[in-house]
Amino acid sequence: MARAMKYITKGIGGFYYVRTPDGIVECKARGIFRKRGITPVAGDNVELSADGSMIDEILPRKNVFVRPPVANLDVLFIVASTTQPVPSTLVLDELAAAAIYKDVQPVFVVTKADLATADKLAQDYATSGIPLIQLHYETGEGLDTIREYIRGHLCAFCGNSGVGKSTLLNALAPELKRETGQISQKLGRGRHTTREVEIFEVCGGRLADTPGFASLEAQKLCRIPKEDLQHTFPDFEPYFGQCRFTGCSHRSETGCAVREAVDQGKISKTRYASYLTMYEEANARKEWEK
Repeated sequence: MARAMKYITKGIGGFYYVRTPDGIVECKARGIFRKRGITPVAGDNVELSADGSMIDEILPRKNVFVRPPVANLDVLFIVASTTQPVPSTLVLDELAAAAIYKDVQPVFVVTKADLATADKLAQDYATSGIPLIQLHYETGEGLDTIREYIRGHLCAFCGNSGVGKSTLLNALAPELKRETGQISQKLGRGRHTTREVEIFEVCGGRLADTPGFASLEAQKLCRIPKEDLQHTFPDFEPYFGQCRFTGCSHRSETGCAVREAVDQGKISKTRYASYLTMYEEANARKEWEK
């Protein structure tokens, strides 16, 4: 990671905080970005004006997400808890698919393994091709694995509020002293404790602390065309080209190798159920947009 690179650490109310070799500077963005429909976000690599007061240029992006608003991600940690709130595999699969579609490595991180077993989640994703890390704070198990993913990369956390993102960040970098929230017993989810994306240099890489968001908003990460959806499920890939019909959608066609793999237990039934739901949503969206 080039230390000389200038990048946005966070943006608040039209002001952007850019890390430079000389420290963090506060600046604004030139009006040309608004005219072009471009919004600077945390993670953007930028060039500044001579006096350092303006962002002159946003360098080409590897990728950009709207929610959480962050650019140039390498790894997306999808944080889920074993309980309080109970994880939704559909939401996890939507987030993982969005990451893969944007050329980002998804990594599932399961918190609160001391409160309830994570065996079911581990079983659901055993053949997914997506790494799953179980955290045990009392022993520190899992933290070193996360640190290795962070090293040399720009990473972000995402997941429903209350799953323990701020607690995890505190465990990785206690000097940051991130505020943690209590779980609402009525709603079963936590209060938002992070209001904007902010990037910190930790563990030999960069980590974006991102606002929590509700499950329905997971779909807003990106809209994946139904034709591309199968390619965001790594567990389907070994069976491509083996279906009886070219252009198989892996839903109801006879001789579908993916469906056969599900029946044989080679692909998780929950993963396949998520694919069907996401396909129908993408199909309905396409019809609605006509």
